[in-house]
Amino acid sequence: MWDYTDKVMDQFHRPHNVGKIDDPDGVGEVGSLACGDALTLMFKLDGQGRIDDVKFQTFGCASAIASSSVLTEMIKGMTLEEAAKVTNKDIVEKLGGLPDQKMHCSVMGQEALEAAIADYYTRKGGTAPMTQTGQIVCTCFGVTDVEIRKVVHENDLTTVEGVTNFCKAGGGCGGCKERIGELIEEVQGEKAHVEYKARATKPEKLTNIRKIQLIQETINEQIRPTLQADGGDIELLDIEGNKVLVAFRGMCAQCKMAEYTMKDVVAARLKEFVSDDLFVEEVKD
Repeated sequence: MWDYTDKVMDQFHRPHNVGKIDDPDGVGEVGSLACGDALTLMFKLDGQGRIDDVKFQTFGCASAIASSSVLTEMIKGMTLEEAAKVTNKDIVEKLGGLPDQKMHCSVMGQEALEAAIADYYTRKGGTAPMTQTGQIVCTCFGVTDVEIRKVVHENDLTTVEGVTNFCKAGGGCGGCKERIGELIEEVQGEKAHVEYKARATKPEKLTNIRKIQLIQETINEQIRPTLQADGGDIELLDIEGNKVLVAFRGMCAQCKMAEYTMKDVVAARLKEFVSDDLFVEEVKD
């Protein structure tokens, strides 16, 4: 059970500004197919160029809902220039804190706001002042090098695990962790404390017993923590040759994006750490 503050629980149970705006001035949509987090934020400006109305719709956990709700309260009455300065740290502070593994929800709120502001400028035929392009580093979650550098700088992150907590980069197949480490070192220099598990060397030939052991170890160490961070879980049911039978539990069992989780997280990790010949099949109760 996550240790949420009273403010988080209040915003979760009684979220403010949920819904849609007819003919909005700006709309921002962000999210991750791999775990199902998704957020749409939209706003309407008044005659003085201040945010008069703001609404959101989110698919996610309590932290995602609470972060979105409190963000809409914060930016009402602001100009776009003022709203653009709101950071995920401001959102977390307003909520009285978030668990480390849920910090990405505050970042998602900040990114949705930035996307909505960028959309406003695009509609006007211009470019948002803070708009930056970048190269995708984490293909599982679509996170760019620009986003990683930003979250490292704004939150003073020094580890790959910290980056994963804040923006989920590295939380899928893990193939991008080396690059994330390089980006941390670029931003933090000597402050960086980059430790990540290097790609395992897969034995050329596995006995059945050893294959079963490696599959179980990979699920426990490489897959389960990622799913549990979002209220889900996975259970290894059986192994038939190269077919691995699993069942999703918790939030993952109800997630509409489970097939992406299967492909981008479960199958990718098992192929990386055990054998390229493995394929995964979900068993639904």
